Amino acid sequence: MAYLKNSTVNLLNLHYGLQMLALNGAGVFFFVFLLRAGVPAAAVFIWLALALAGRFAIRPLVLILAPHWGLRALVIFGTVASGVQYLFLAEVHGIDFMLLGLCVTSAIGDAFYWTTYHAYFAALGDAEHRGHQVGAREALASITAIVAPLAGGLVLTALGPRIAFGAAMALHALAALPFLATPDVKVVREMPGAFKAAIPGILLFVADGWSVIGYMFVWQIALFLSLGESFSSFGVAMAVAALVGAISGLILGRHIDAGHGNRVVWFTFAALAAATMFRAVSTGDATLAVAANAFGALVGCFYIPTLMTAVYNLAKRSPCALRFHLAAEGGWDIGGAAASLFTALLIAAGLSLSFGILLSLAGQGLALFLLRRYYAGMDIVPRPPVTQPLPGA
Repeated sequence: MAYLKNSTVNLLNLHYGLQMLALNGAGVFFFVFLLRAGVPAAAVFIWLALALAGRFAIRPLVLILAPHWGLRALVIFGTVASGVQYLFLAEVHGIDFMLLGLCVTSAIGDAFYWTTYHAYFAALGDAEHRGHQVGAREALASITAIVAPLAGGLVLTALGPRIAFGAAMALHALAALPFLATPDVKVVREMPGAFKAAIPGILLFVADGWSVIGYMFVWQIALFLSLGESFSSFGVAMAVAALVGAISGLILGRHIDAGHGNRVVWFTFAALAAATMFRAVSTGDATLAVAANAFGALVGCFYIPTLMTAVYNLAKRSPCALRFHLAAEGGWDIGGAAASLFTALLIAAGLSLSFGILLSLAGQGLALFLLRRYYAGMDIVPRPPVTQPLPGA
């Protein structure tokens, strides 16, 4: 397993596993908790659009600070800061000041974390093993997703949100520790052509942002309602889904690294469209909803390595991985905010959540087109492993 010989990537995946413990134990309850806390469904998606707009506005600070602090310090800050939002989430009661504080802290933490983490992973990973490395990361995340939702649902039900979401904050702090043993990646003050090189990443993330809103966030609310608004039942459903998809990402990553990315794209997006339609027709039926959730998790283990192998390799080949991901994440915010507002309008008009889920098909179609172009002419070609940080990353 040559792809496991990169000790830095192994540490990054350890970090990601800890981060996913928090996300799968608390983050999966984020939107359904807002619903139970008295925030109407349409307002939840308006809140999400505002939070994404805040991320978009804050993200340039990352580029201002990066040449002075280095990329590692910023990803550590983002890891811890993204956990602060859970302290506000626990105190939300309807549309109040805590909901506003949640919006601000979510925007700050996510703007710093996702931009710097993706750039850091892109710079320090190996192009020739990218599919395997992303697959291993997602398999680890899937394993945490088996246990964490069960624990999160039980703690939320038995001990309340302050304990459950306080534990998530602690896990974020713990997830920052592996970075103490990883190298820094310096960021230069100027890099001509960096943002132009990011256009493919921007387009891919616009498509992904639009798709994720319906496929994941609208679906989580629909599943929660289908299960009678029970946190524990919701946690069990998420754990079952994770169990189904735990090893799939490793299998797919091997095919991508072997040069079969184009074939994988067709398979992945056919399955993704089928899972989306299955989710849309299963809302309101608990048994069908649990089955649709499990099938969707299996497809997700294919989708993420397919998307992120392309994105990380495009970033590593670009003049500056940080600028690439800063621009790409801005694209995600645009796609996600637009889909969130559209979903809010559909809900306010009295339409079923199924229509919000089906909206994601448009983003999936764009992503299919873009990834077909990437893998048709740019399947991974083995390159010498990179053991030193890239000076322009």
